[in-house]
Amino acid sequence: MKFEVQVLSREAIKPSSPTPSHLRHYQLSFLDQISPPSFIPLVFFYPKQTNDKLSQTEKSNQLKNHLSQVLTRFYPLAGRVRESTDNLYVDCNDDGVPYVEAAITDCKLSEFISDPIPEELNKLQPCQLDDVTDGLPMAIQVNFFDCGGIAIFVAISHKLADGLSVIVFVNSWASIARGDDNVPPPHLDAASLFPPKKLDGFMPSSGIIKDRIITKRFLFTASKIASLRDKCSDDASHTTRIEALSTFLWSRFMASIVEKRDPKTIYAIFYAVNLRTRADPPLPQHYFGNFFRGVMAEPNMEKGGDWFRIVNQVREAIRKVDGDYVRMLRGEDNYLKFLKENAKNFKTGEVVSFNFSSLCRFPLYEADFGWGKPAWVALASMPFKNVVMFMETQSGDGIEAWVNLKDEDMAKFQADKELLAFVEG
Repeated sequence: MKFEVQVLSREAIKPSSPTPSHLRHYQLSFLDQISPPSFIPLVFFYPKQTNDKLSQTEKSNQLKNHLSQVLTRFYPLAGRVRESTDNLYVDCNDDGVPYVEAAITDCKLSEFISDPIPEELNKLQPCQLDDVTDGLPMAIQVNFFDCGGIAIFVAISHKLADGLSVIVFVNSWASIARGDDNVPPPHLDAASLFPPKKLDGFMPSSGIIKDRIITKRFLFTASKIASLRDKCSDDASHTTRIEALSTFLWSRFMASIVEKRDPKTIYAIFYAVNLRTRADPPLPQHYFGNFFRGVMAEPNMEKGGDWFRIVNQVREAIRKVDGDYVRMLRGEDNYLKFLKENAKNFKTGEVVSFNFSSLCRFPLYEADFGWGKPAWVALASMPFKNVVMFMETQSGDGIEAWVNLKDEDMAKFQADKELLAFVEG
């Protein structure tokens, strides 16, 4: 459903206590360095509860006060990203987080989430998602619906955080708002685990494009996911939901968009893998920063023909991300060479990739600010082509696939009959 947004106010929210001088220089890690210069956008929708007696002004003041408190823990988010001779760092100067409040007068929250249009979500954003040139680590926009509902749009720079870190921040903010005294502090020492390196010409922005990108949301119910898993294996328990969905979507991408395979072109699947659980020893989820890495699989359809035959090939690529792989990222420069070579191949068209990332199994629906958990958590349209983000539904049994494709590719993809047979609605 379409709607209009009216900005009510703009201000900067600063930490409730000043950042100590010895913490003013926050070094970005190697994995931060090579992450794309864009914002990760998450939007949290809260309907007004029947027992909710707080006014809009009271909620506004509470959100700002508790944001100020949580920023003393996540102090780099209130600073500004700077560039030194050899790397990026955050000047933790407490300049504050841009905080916008806005009103939505011609749409009820329930109407919007029952018929969401992904591109309309960008009207709720506090900044351009593909522009981090002003050094902002984070910006927030709180949108008030006439019906009393709230949509909180949180945008954190990918140069500082991955998807899980964004979720951990929002959940910490909400926990403080509820008066929870047992909020674990974030670990802010990613650079000690993955020391920065000289990138020597590698451009993290190589995946960002200004072409017309269309974002569509495809909903898969538990029964449809189970059906896809059944196709993948004699023992469906061996195939995860994400393995089944990603290989299926890749096959429909290839069938609907790649009209004729070029034998000189590599058609690859990239998976963003959470390194926290694969490190030895594992890292807690509140390690803040970029702790993910993409692995590449080159599915060979010749070996079986049917799409579900490639699941094992994809699984083997992901299994290679283990403790030894994480140690390799901390030391050798081979991975940087791999990135440079891939960036060159993408640019020349020698590699056509379909990229998957997942927020499933993360505590996405736990952010309760005192007026209940969100009814829906959404993404916004991002400037990346051939990218799919998986997010669980509120119930946890269904999965939403947020697909970003070029305009002409999306027209073909969303008309694919085999895809539509598994999509709800």
